[in-house]
Amino acid sequence: MPRSITIRDVPDETGRELAARAAATGRSLQEYLRAHLIDLADRADPDVLVARLRTRKDALGTRLPADKILAYRDTDRR
Repeated sequence: MPRSITIRDVPDETGRELAARAAATGRSLQEYLRAHLIDLADRADPDVLVARLRTRKDALGTRLPADKILAYRDTDRR
């Protein structure tokens, strides 16, 4: 079931800017914000992602120096 969310204390300038962006895309402010909230929820949380990467790195026990990582990256770009 859909949920209603209220956001208080949004600065006037922020509200005007968001309304202008919504209008520029032909959507209401509610439609515009809903789309952005859905997109935000679909993305991985950066803190959770970093924690997963650290756990995986610790489990594998590998420690590749940054210069080697960059060298491998650059090799693929040639």
